[in-house]
Parts: sequence; structure tokens; C-alpha cells
Amino acid sequence: MTNELTVAVLGPGGVGGLLAALLSRSGHRVICLSGEQTAKTLRTGGIQVRSARFGDFTARVEADTELREPVDACLVTVKDTALDAASARVPVPVLGDGLLVPFLNGVEHPAALRARYRPDRVAPAVIRVESTRVAPGVVEHGSPFAEIDLTGTDVPRPRLDALAEAFATAGPATRVLADETAALWAKMSFLAPFALLTTRYGLTLGDVRTRHRDELTALVEETAAISDACGGPADPARALARYDAFPAATKSSMQRDSEAGRPLELDAIGGALLRAAERHGVAAPVAARMVRELSDGAGGTARR
Repeated sequence: MTNELTVAVLGPGGVGGLLAALLSRSGHRVICLSGEQTAKTLRTGGIQVRSARFGDFTARVEADTELREPVDACLVTVKDTALDAASARVPVPVLGDGLLVPFLNGVEHPAALRARYRPDRVAPAVIRVESTRVAPGVVEHGSPFAEIDLTGTDVPRPRLDALAEAFATAGPATRVLADETAALWAKMSFLAPFALLTTRYGLTLGDVRTRHRDELTALVEETAAISDACGGPADPARALARYDAFPAATKSSMQRDSEAGRPLELDAIGGALLRAAERHGVAAPVAARMVRELSDGAGGTARR
């Protein structure tokens, strides 16, 4: 990789659109991959970002329906529910030596992607941000932060460092972590209780942490125990403190999907949590009830 990268972004929504715009503004070549109508909109008007943290700006990007040339990295920012279909936009031979960087929720997607692409080029990433696509090519970044953890067990460290530098220069605080399992479970431990409870009750995080405090505490403790059994971090008190520090009006992306009538990432988050609990013999009654009630209410499925 050189200082100026060519980066593809598969799924230029809330997260993907924000990263695409920031990288483009920083001087990198960005190719957004999406459906034809969205691609046409992006080619014409670029990506508009509204952000108290990064300012309001419009960034020019290229756009196509499929990756047609090698890139230094391809950021995968679609939802897990759309991953199989979206992957067809990134042909294996075309990506070649490029990094594949999934910013997906859950912990099971790296194995699935490594079965399709070069295992030593799949570099899972975790992002902590609240960013929403309010219209094609228009992104609202609502959180006062954007933080990225980049990892990849077998990915050459210089490749990770170069991409991390590009992210950090563009805006998001970025670090490279050696322990992929710990990085993914640190996100999962925070995300699962947040997503399941806000979606189940249709409430903001502020209301959940006051009106359903006992369930939040129990679910955080269950998730921490599962994370610990899988080799990830386990600090329930710290997790609760992080929830308490978040703005009260914060909503999870799963909750926003539910409100909009979109498919839920219930299997990637709740289902994966329960499968890990079952493998390691960890009791998770609150998580199981949340997943069951959400499955019944949303008509979704979570594999067991």
C-alpha cells in the first residue's frame, strides 16, 4: 500500500457512507459499490455528510454496481442480512490481493468470508459510531466520536498499519489490535444487550437503562460470561458504565431497522450469542428470552 489508497466501499450506508466520504476528503480514491440507482446518485452528487464531529461537507466518490479492478482494500459495510447477496459485487479474482475489511456486527462473519476470499486478507474491523443514511448519498453522523479497531489474525501487519493510518488521518481514532477474538467479542459484549433490549422494548438506551435496569444488568453479565468463555474480555461493570455514559437518546441500529420494517440482524447478534453460549455450556436465559420474543414479534429467525 502507498500513502494514497484505492478503497472500495461495499454498502455506502450510514457507516460505509461516512467512511467513504472521510477517506475521499482525505485524498484517497474511493469506489462505492451498490445498486444502480444509488450508484447513479453517488456519481452525480457525491456523499453529503452532516456531522458535529467532522463538519458538514460533500465528498466526491466513484460508484459502480460491481468491483471491476484491484483495490488496496474493500470495506464491507452492509448488514449481515445482506452479506451473501452483496458479496457477489466483489468477485474473488478481482479483489485478489486486496484486503477485505468487514465492519459487520457479530462474531461469525470472518469465518464465512475466509471461506470465500483469501483467509490472510480478511481483516475484521469494529467501529463505534452512530451514523445513519437518511437518503441515498446523505449521511448523518450523530455521535461525538468515531473509533475503529482493526485486526486480522493472519493479515500482514504492514497492511493493517497502512490502512489504520489512512483511517486515522481521515478522522476516526484507529488502532490495530493483535487479538482478533478479543476485538470482536469486545464489540459483541457491548452491542448484544444494547441491540436486543432497545429493539425488544422499542426504547432509547436512556429509557432501557432506567426502566429495564435489572434486565440490562443480567444480560450484560450473561454476555460477559459468554465472551470470557470464548476468549474475549469480560467486565460487566465497565460495560454498564459505558451504557450510562452514552447519550440517553441513542438507538441501536437493530432498533432503527425494526422501526423501518427492515430485516433484523437478530441471528448475527442474538443467534450467534446463543450458539456460543451453547458451545461453552454458559447459561443465558435472558438472552434466550430476548431472542425468542424478538423472533416471534419480528417473524425473524435465529439458528440454534
